[in-house]
Amino acid sequence: MKSIARKGGVRRAKPRAKVNASSLAERLHGAAAQIDRAAAELRRGLPVVVVPAKGAPSLIAAAELASPALIEALRAWSGRAPHALLTHHRAATLKIRLYTAEIVAVPLPRDEAARAAQVLADPTRDMRDPMMGPWSAERAPLSPCAKAGVRLAKIAALLPAVIEAPIAARALAALVKREGLVSVRADDIARHDVSAGVALKTVARARLPLAGAEETRVLAFRPSSGEREHLALLIGSPEPPGPVLVRLHSECLTGDLLGSLKCDCGDQLRGAIAAIGEAGAGILLYLAQEGRGIGLINKLKAYELQDQGFDTIEANQRLGFEADEREFAAAAEMLKYLGFSSVRLMTNNPEKVAALSRFGIEVVERVAHAFPSNPHNEAYIATKKAKAGHLT
Repeated sequence: MKSIARKGGVRRAKPRAKVNASSLAERLHGAAAQIDRAAAELRRGLPVVVVPAKGAPSLIAAAELASPALIEALRAWSGRAPHALLTHHRAATLKIRLYTAEIVAVPLPRDEAARAAQVLADPTRDMRDPMMGPWSAERAPLSPCAKAGVRLAKIAALLPAVIEAPIAARALAALVKREGLVSVRADDIARHDVSAGVALKTVARARLPLAGAEETRVLAFRPSSGEREHLALLIGSPEPPGPVLVRLHSECLTGDLLGSLKCDCGDQLRGAIAAIGEAGAGILLYLAQEGRGIGLINKLKAYELQDQGFDTIEANQRLGFEADEREFAAAAEMLKYLGFSSVRLMTNNPEKVAALSRFGIEVVERVAHAFPSNPHNEAYIATKKAKAGHLT
C-alpha cells in the first residue's frame, strides 16, 4: 500500500522507491539467493561471474553445456582464451598430470573448443570421442575463482567441470549491468555446504498412513537456501529425547519409486518402514540427496559407466565426484528440531554413525540393516563393503 503525506490539505502519494532485484535478494535471503540464481544460470547454459575476495573475477560456465556461441562470448568478454577446470578425479581418468591442488586447468583448443569442453567434462563420451586429446594441464597457479566455480557446478547438479575466462575487475559492473550476468562471491560458494545443511524450517505436516506403518506423520523441512525439501516420517509416537530408532535414507528415484534392481535402496526404504512399524515407534528421515549427493542425471551417467565395467565408486570418480558427496548435517538438525538427542541408527554405513556424532547426535547403537542381493546388484553391494567400508 502507498504511504500518504499531507501538504496544504492535499493528500499526495509518495513516489515508489526503485528496487534493485539483486539487492532485494541479498537483503531477503543473503548469499544463498545469489548462489541459487547463479546455479540456475549454469543449468541454462549461461555464464556467471564469480568474484573472489582478492584478485580478478572470472566468467564461469558449465563445460557439459558448452556451445560455440558461449565460447565466442567468453573470448569477447574476457579478451583471453578460456580453459576448462576439472577435479583431480576426472583429470586422473584422462591421464592429465596434476600440477595444482584439487582442481586442474586444461587449455581448450582454438578449434572445436565447445566440443572439447564437453568431452573433458563427461566420461560417458570417452568411448564416443576417443580421438580428442591428449590433454595437458596448465602449470600456472589457479585463479582465486577456480575451486568455487567447480563447486558451483556441483550445487547446480551438473558435472563438476566448468569453463573459466578471467576478466578485469573494471569489467565486472559493465557485464552485470549491460549483459545481465549474475554475479556471486567465491567465499559464499565455499560456505554454502554449512549454511544449507543447518538452516531448515518446517513448511508442511500431515498424517500419512504407510504400508507397514499406518500410524505415520510426515513433516517437510525446507532449507533456507531454496534447495529441495527433506522429509521426516514419524512412525508411531517416538518419545524425545530418545534413544529413538532412526533410519537415514537418501532418496533414490530409480530404486524407491521405479523398483530398480541395480541397487538395494528400495528394499532398504520399505524394510526400514516395516521394521520401525513393527518396533512400534521411530523416525525415517528421507533426505533429498539423490545418487549419493550427485543428482539424478549424474547418477544415470554413473550407471552408463557401470555398464562399461566400472564399479559404483569408480563411476562416481570418473565423473569427477568423490565416492560419496552426501552431507548429514540436515539430518542432525531435523532430529534436534524433533527433540531427539540420541538414536539407535539403522545402517550398515559407519560414516552415517560418525556424521551424526559430529553434529551432536549420540548413536547409542548401530542396528544392522541389510537385505539379500540379486544378480543385478551383487557387485554393487560387494563394492560398498570392500571400498566404502559398509558392514553387514
